[in-house]
Amino acid sequence: MATSLSHAYKDTHIQLSHIIPLDFGSVRHLPDSHVWSAAHEAPARAEGAAPPVIDLQAPDAAGLVGEACRGWGVFQVTNHEVPGALVEEVEGHARRLFGLPAERKARALRTPSGATGYGVARISPFFPKLMWHEGFTIMGGSAVEHAKQLWPHHYHHFCDAMDKYQKKMKSVAYKILLLILKALGVDEEELISSSSSFLMYQSDGALQLNSYPSCPNPSRAIGLALHTDSLLLTILHQNDTDGLQILQEGVGWVRVPPIPGALVVNIGDLMHILSNGEFPTMCHRVVPNETSHRFTMAYFYGPPADSVVAPLPNLPGPPRFRAATVKEYIGLKNKHLEKALSLIQI
Repeated sequence: MATSLSHAYKDTHIQLSHIIPLDFGSVRHLPDSHVWSAAHEAPARAEGAAPPVIDLQAPDAAGLVGEACRGWGVFQVTNHEVPGALVEEVEGHARRLFGLPAERKARALRTPSGATGYGVARISPFFPKLMWHEGFTIMGGSAVEHAKQLWPHHYHHFCDAMDKYQKKMKSVAYKILLLILKALGVDEEELISSSSSFLMYQSDGALQLNSYPSCPNPSRAIGLALHTDSLLLTILHQNDTDGLQILQEGVGWVRVPPIPGALVVNIGDLMHILSNGEFPTMCHRVVPNETSHRFTMAYFYGPPADSVVAPLPNLPGPPRFRAATVKEYIGLKNKHLEKALSLIQI
Protein backbone atom coordinates (compact mmCIF):
# COMPACT_ATOMS: atom_id res chain seq x y z
CA MET A 1 0.00 0.00 0.00
CA ALA A 2 1.30 3.46 -0.90
CA THR A 3 2.42 5.67 1.97
CA SER A 4 -0.03 8.52 2.55
CA LEU A 5 0.99 12.16 2.61
CA SER A 6 -0.06 12.52 6.24
CA HIS A 7 2.63 10.01 7.28
CA ALA A 8 5.29 12.15 5.61
CA TYR A 9 4.79 14.80 8.29
CA LYS A 10 4.95 12.59 11.38
CA ASP A 11 8.72 13.00 11.85
CA THR A 12 8.39 16.77 12.33
CA HIS A 13 7.10 17.93 15.71
CA ILE A 14 5.80 21.48 16.10
CA GLN A 15 5.33 23.31 19.41
CA LEU A 16 1.75 24.11 20.40
CA SER A 17 2.57 27.84 20.29
CA HIS A 18 2.95 27.41 16.53
CA ILE A 19 -0.28 25.40 16.18
CA ILE A 20 -2.92 27.25 18.22
CA PRO A 21 -4.37 30.22 16.31
CA LEU A 22 -5.19 33.54 17.91
CA ASP A 23 -8.74 33.95 19.20
CA PHE A 24 -9.52 36.56 16.56
CA GLY A 25 -12.93 37.34 17.99
CA SER A 26 -11.41 38.55 21.26
CA VAL A 27 -8.86 41.08 19.94
CA ARG A 28 -9.43 44.68 18.87
CA HIS A 29 -5.79 45.65 18.31
CA LEU A 30 -2.94 43.86 16.56
CA PRO A 31 -0.99 42.03 19.31
CA ASP A 32 2.80 42.33 19.31
CA SER A 33 3.07 38.61 18.55
CA HIS A 34 1.52 39.35 15.14
CA VAL A 35 3.29 42.66 14.31
CA TRP A 36 5.69 42.25 11.41
CA SER A 37 8.43 44.72 10.54
CA ALA A 38 8.56 46.46 7.17
CA ALA A 39 11.50 44.20 6.24
CA HIS A 40 9.13 41.64 4.73
CA GLU A 41 7.94 44.16 2.15
CA ALA A 42 8.96 44.21 -1.53
CA PRO A 43 8.09 46.78 -4.19
CA ALA A 44 4.67 46.31 -5.76
CA ARG A 45 4.23 45.96 -9.50
CA ALA A 46 2.12 48.43 -11.43
CA GLU A 47 -1.60 47.76 -11.44
CA GLY A 48 -2.84 45.88 -14.45
CA ALA A 49 -0.26 43.10 -14.38
CA ALA A 50 -1.87 39.80 -13.46
CA PRO A 51 -1.40 36.09 -14.18
CA PRO A 52 -3.22 34.80 -17.27
CA VAL A 53 -6.73 33.37 -17.23
CA ILE A 54 -7.06 30.16 -19.28
CA ASP A 55 -10.17 28.41 -20.59
CA LEU A 56 -9.49 24.71 -20.01
CA GLN A 57 -11.78 23.84 -22.93
CA ALA A 58 -9.83 26.00 -25.39
CA PRO A 59 -8.22 24.11 -28.31
CA ASP A 60 -4.81 25.57 -27.45
CA ALA A 61 -5.15 25.05 -23.69
CA ALA A 62 -1.91 23.03 -23.42
CA GLY A 63 0.11 25.76 -25.13
CA LEU A 64 -1.44 28.45 -22.96
CA VAL A 65 -0.80 26.45 -19.80
CA GLY A 66 2.82 25.90 -20.84
CA GLU A 67 3.36 29.63 -21.45
CA ALA A 68 1.79 30.46 -18.09
CA CYS A 69 3.92 27.89 -16.27
CA ARG A 70 7.13 29.19 -17.81
CA GLY A 71 6.39 32.88 -17.48
CA TRP A 72 4.42 33.03 -14.27
CA GLY A 73 4.29 29.73 -12.39
CA VAL A 74 0.64 30.56 -11.71
CA PHE A 75 -2.55 31.05 -13.73
CA GLN A 76 -6.31 31.02 -13.30
CA VAL A 77 -8.63 28.57 -15.04
CA THR A 78 -12.25 28.74 -16.16
CA ASN A 79 -14.50 26.02 -17.63
CA HIS A 80 -13.03 23.60 -15.10
CA GLU A 81 -16.34 21.71 -14.62
CA VAL A 82 -16.44 22.16 -10.85
CA PRO A 83 -20.06 23.09 -10.04
CA GLY A 84 -20.44 26.52 -8.53
CA ALA A 85 -23.01 25.14 -6.10
CA LEU A 86 -20.43 22.70 -4.71
CA VAL A 87 -17.85 25.46 -4.29
CA GLU A 88 -20.41 27.60 -2.45
CA GLU A 89 -21.39 24.66 -0.24
CA VAL A 90 -17.80 23.97 0.80
CA GLU A 91 -17.11 27.65 1.42
CA GLY A 92 -20.25 27.76 3.54
CA HIS A 93 -19.00 24.87 5.65
CA ALA A 94 -15.64 26.64 6.02
CA ARG A 95 -17.38 29.80 7.23
CA ARG A 96 -19.39 27.78 9.72
CA LEU A 97 -16.29 26.00 11.01
CA PHE A 98 -14.19 29.13 11.47
CA GLY A 99 -17.15 30.94 13.00
CA LEU A 100 -17.21 28.52 15.94
CA PRO A 101 -15.94 29.73 19.34
CA ALA A 102 -12.18 29.31 19.80
CA GLU A 103 -12.59 26.70 22.54
CA ARG A 104 -14.85 24.64 20.26
CA LYS A 105 -12.40 24.77 17.35
CA ALA A 106 -9.62 23.68 19.71
CA ARG A 107 -11.33 20.29 20.02
CA ALA A 108 -10.04 19.54 16.51
CA LEU A 109 -6.56 20.99 17.10
CA ARG A 110 -3.72 19.50 15.10
CA THR A 111 -1.30 17.44 17.20
CA PRO A 112 2.41 18.41 17.39
CA SER A 113 3.33 15.58 15.01
CA GLY A 114 0.12 15.63 12.99
CA ALA A 115 -0.74 17.11 9.61
CA THR A 116 -4.53 17.33 9.84
CA GLY A 117 -7.06 19.27 11.84
CA TYR A 118 -7.32 22.85 13.06
CA GLY A 119 -4.32 25.16 13.48
CA VAL A 120 -2.03 27.74 11.94
CA ALA A 121 0.16 27.10 8.89
CA ARG A 122 2.94 24.54 9.37
CA ILE A 123 5.50 27.08 8.13
CA SER A 124 4.90 29.21 11.25
CA PRO A 125 8.04 28.07 13.19
CA PHE A 126 10.32 29.49 10.47
CA PHE A 127 9.24 33.07 11.15
CA PRO A 128 9.77 35.40 14.13
CA LYS A 129 6.17 36.60 14.18
CA LEU A 130 2.82 34.82 13.98
CA MET A 131 0.42 34.99 11.05
CA TRP A 132 -3.11 36.39 10.84
CA HIS A 133 -4.52 33.05 9.80
CA GLU A 134 -6.32 29.91 10.90
CA GLY A 135 -6.66 26.73 8.88
CA PHE A 136 -8.20 23.28 8.80
CA THR A 137 -6.36 20.51 6.95
CA ILE A 138 -7.94 17.35 5.56
CA MET A 139 -6.02 14.31 4.29
CA GLY A 140 -7.59 10.97 3.51
CA GLY A 141 -10.41 10.28 5.95
CA SER A 142 -9.31 12.81 8.57
CA ALA A 143 -12.39 14.99 8.03
CA VAL A 144 -14.57 12.51 9.91
CA GLU A 145 -12.19 12.27 12.86
CA HIS A 146 -12.03 16.03 13.40
CA ALA A 147 -15.56 16.98 12.36
CA LYS A 148 -16.93 14.59 15.00
CA GLN A 149 -15.11 16.68 17.61
CA LEU A 150 -16.77 19.85 16.34
CA TRP A 151 -20.27 18.55 15.57
CA PRO A 152 -20.69 15.18 17.33
CA HIS A 153 -24.16 14.56 15.87
CA HIS A 154 -24.11 16.69 12.72
CA TYR A 155 -20.77 16.06 11.00
CA HIS A 156 -22.04 14.08 7.99
CA HIS A 157 -22.95 17.04 5.77
CA PHE A 158 -19.51 18.60 6.29
CA CYS A 159 -17.67 15.36 5.53
CA ASP A 160 -19.79 14.54 2.48
CA ALA A 161 -19.15 18.00 0.99
CA MET A 162 -15.40 17.76 1.63
CA ASP A 163 -15.28 14.33 0.00
CA LYS A 164 -17.16 15.50 -3.11
CA TYR A 165 -14.98 18.58 -3.41
CA GLN A 166 -11.72 16.63 -3.12
CA LYS A 167 -12.84 14.20 -5.82
CA LYS A 168 -13.66 17.10 -8.15
CA MET A 169 -10.36 18.81 -7.40
CA LYS A 170 -8.44 15.59 -8.05
CA SER A 171 -10.12 15.28 -11.45
CA VAL A 172 -9.33 18.90 -12.37
CA ALA A 173 -5.74 18.53 -11.17
CA TYR A 174 -5.23 15.44 -13.33
CA LYS A 175 -6.54 17.26 -16.41
CA ILE A 176 -4.18 20.14 -15.76
CA LEU A 177 -1.31 17.71 -15.19
CA LEU A 178 -1.92 16.17 -18.63
CA LEU A 179 -1.90 19.64 -20.20
CA ILE A 180 1.39 20.42 -18.46
CA LEU A 181 2.98 17.16 -19.62
CA LYS A 182 1.85 17.93 -23.16
CA ALA A 183 3.33 21.42 -22.89
CA LEU A 184 6.63 19.87 -21.80
CA GLY A 185 6.58 17.59 -24.83
CA VAL A 186 6.48 14.46 -22.69
CA ASP A 187 5.24 11.39 -24.53
CA GLU A 188 2.69 9.50 -22.43
CA GLU A 189 3.92 6.07 -23.58
CA GLU A 190 7.50 6.95 -22.65
CA LEU A 191 6.27 8.27 -19.32
CA ILE A 192 4.39 5.04 -18.58
CA SER A 193 7.57 3.02 -19.09
CA SER A 194 9.70 5.39 -16.98
CA SER A 195 10.24 5.73 -13.23
CA SER A 196 7.69 8.57 -13.28
CA SER A 197 4.81 6.34 -14.40
CA PHE A 198 3.07 6.99 -11.06
CA LEU A 199 1.98 10.34 -12.50
CA MET A 200 -0.49 8.53 -14.74
CA TYR A 201 -1.92 6.12 -12.19
CA GLN A 202 -1.41 7.30 -8.61
CA SER A 203 -2.01 10.53 -6.77
CA ASP A 204 -2.60 11.87 -3.31
CA GLY A 205 -3.87 15.17 -2.08
CA ALA A 206 -4.82 17.41 0.79
CA LEU A 207 -7.54 20.00 1.23
CA GLN A 208 -6.79 23.09 3.27
CA LEU A 209 -9.57 25.43 4.40
CA ASN A 210 -8.18 28.88 5.22
CA SER A 211 -9.56 31.84 7.16
CA TYR A 212 -8.00 35.32 7.20
CA PRO A 213 -10.21 37.49 9.43
CA SER A 214 -10.41 41.25 8.96
CA CYS A 215 -7.34 42.78 10.59
CA PRO A 216 -7.14 46.02 12.65
CA ASN A 217 -3.72 46.92 11.18
CA PRO A 218 -3.17 44.97 7.96
CA SER A 219 -0.09 46.97 6.90
CA ARG A 220 1.82 45.47 9.86
CA ALA A 221 0.43 41.94 9.65
CA ILE A 222 0.85 38.93 7.36
CA GLY A 223 -1.87 36.41 6.60
CA LEU A 224 0.52 33.80 5.22
CA ALA A 225 4.25 34.47 4.94
CA LEU A 226 6.30 34.06 1.76
CA HIS A 227 6.65 30.41 0.77
CA THR A 228 6.33 27.90 -2.06
CA ASP A 229 4.03 24.88 -2.07
CA SER A 230 5.68 21.48 -1.81
CA LEU A 231 3.68 19.21 -4.13
CA LEU A 232 2.96 19.22 -7.87
CA LEU A 233 0.06 21.66 -8.12
CA THR A 234 -2.14 23.74 -5.87
CA ILE A 235 -5.68 24.58 -6.97
CA LEU A 236 -7.21 27.43 -5.00
CA HIS A 237 -10.69 28.86 -4.67
CA GLN A 238 -10.70 32.33 -3.13
CA ASN A 239 -13.76 34.31 -2.10
CA ASP A 240 -14.22 37.89 -3.27
CA THR A 241 -11.72 39.31 -0.75
CA ASP A 242 -8.31 40.17 -2.19
CA GLY A 243 -5.09 39.01 -0.55
CA LEU A 244 -3.06 36.54 -2.64
CA GLN A 245 0.19 37.96 -4.02
CA ILE A 246 2.99 36.31 -5.99
CA LEU A 247 6.62 37.43 -6.03
CA GLN A 248 8.16 37.93 -9.45
CA GLU A 249 11.93 38.24 -9.48
CA GLY A 250 13.08 41.76 -10.28
CA VAL A 251 9.50 43.00 -10.28
CA GLY A 252 7.96 42.67 -6.82
CA TRP A 253 4.57 41.57 -5.56
CA VAL A 254 1.78 40.98 -8.05
CA ARG A 255 -1.87 40.55 -7.05
CA VAL A 256 -3.82 37.47 -8.06
CA PRO A 257 -7.29 39.03 -8.09
CA PRO A 258 -10.40 36.99 -7.27
CA ILE A 259 -12.35 36.19 -10.45
CA PRO A 260 -15.87 34.79 -10.02
CA GLY A 261 -15.97 31.14 -11.08
CA ALA A 262 -12.21 30.85 -11.67
CA LEU A 263 -9.70 28.69 -9.82
CA VAL A 264 -6.08 29.67 -9.21
CA VAL A 265 -3.44 27.08 -10.16
CA ASN A 266 0.14 27.40 -9.03
CA ILE A 267 3.22 25.30 -9.65
CA GLY A 268 4.76 23.56 -6.65
CA ASP A 269 8.25 22.32 -5.87
CA LEU A 270 7.73 18.77 -7.18
CA MET A 271 6.58 20.08 -10.57
CA HIS A 272 9.64 22.34 -10.64
CA ILE A 273 11.75 19.20 -10.17
CA LEU A 274 9.82 17.15 -12.76
CA SER A 275 10.20 19.95 -15.33
CA ASN A 276 13.95 20.07 -14.59
CA GLY A 277 13.56 23.68 -13.50
CA GLU A 278 11.73 24.81 -16.64
CA PHE A 279 8.58 25.67 -14.67
CA PRO A 280 9.31 27.84 -11.62
CA THR A 281 7.77 27.02 -8.28
CA MET A 282 5.75 30.06 -7.30
CA CYS A 283 6.70 32.16 -4.26
CA HIS A 284 3.57 33.67 -2.80
CA ARG A 285 2.03 35.17 0.32
CA VAL A 286 -1.32 36.38 1.63
CA VAL A 287 -1.91 39.84 3.08
CA PRO A 288 -4.89 40.54 5.37
CA ASN A 289 -7.71 43.02 4.81
CA GLU A 290 -8.93 45.67 7.24
CA THR A 291 -12.64 45.32 6.51
CA SER A 292 -13.24 41.96 4.81
CA HIS A 293 -12.84 38.34 5.88
CA ARG A 294 -10.98 36.22 3.32
CA PHE A 295 -11.82 32.52 2.92
CA THR A 296 -10.01 30.12 0.60
CA MET A 297 -9.93 26.40 -0.14
CA ALA A 298 -6.60 25.05 -1.37
CA TYR A 299 -6.26 21.57 -2.87
CA PHE A 300 -2.69 20.27 -2.91
CA TYR A 301 -2.13 17.60 -5.57
CA GLY A 302 0.83 15.25 -5.64
CA PRO A 303 1.99 11.64 -5.83
CA PRO A 304 1.98 9.18 -2.91
CA ALA A 305 4.68 9.81 -0.32
CA ASP A 306 6.81 6.80 -1.34
CA SER A 307 6.95 7.85 -5.02
CA VAL A 308 10.37 8.79 -6.40
CA VAL A 309 10.43 12.20 -8.09
CA ALA A 310 13.12 13.22 -10.59
CA PRO A 311 13.31 15.28 -13.79
CA LEU A 312 11.12 13.72 -16.49
CA PRO A 313 12.80 11.77 -19.32
CA ASN A 314 13.99 13.45 -22.52
CA LEU A 315 13.79 17.04 -21.27
CA PRO A 316 16.48 19.44 -22.53
CA GLY A 317 19.78 19.59 -20.68
CA PRO A 318 21.29 17.43 -17.97
CA PRO A 319 19.23 16.69 -14.84
CA ARG A 320 19.38 19.57 -12.36
CA PHE A 321 17.98 17.59 -9.43
CA ARG A 322 18.70 14.17 -7.98
CA ALA A 323 15.91 11.70 -7.43
CA ALA A 324 14.13 11.83 -4.07
CA THR A 325 11.01 10.31 -2.60
CA VAL A 326 8.14 12.64 -1.85
CA LYS A 327 8.50 11.78 1.84
CA GLU A 328 12.20 12.68 1.79
CA TYR A 329 11.52 16.00 0.10
CA ILE A 330 8.71 16.90 2.51
CA GLY A 331 11.10 16.09 5.36
CA LEU A 332 13.68 18.48 3.90
CA LYS A 333 11.02 21.16 3.45
CA ASN A 334 9.83 20.73 7.03
CA LYS A 335 13.38 21.29 8.29
CA HIS A 336 14.76 23.83 5.82
CA LEU A 337 11.76 25.48 4.09
CA GLU A 338 13.00 27.54 1.11
CA LYS A 339 16.42 25.85 1.12
CA ALA A 340 14.98 22.39 0.45
CA LEU A 341 15.23 22.56 -3.35
CA SER A 342 18.90 23.54 -3.20
CA LEU A 343 19.62 20.46 -1.09
CA ILE A 344 18.68 18.10 -3.93
CA GLN A 345 20.24 20.13 -6.75
CA ILE A 346 23.01 18.40 -8.69
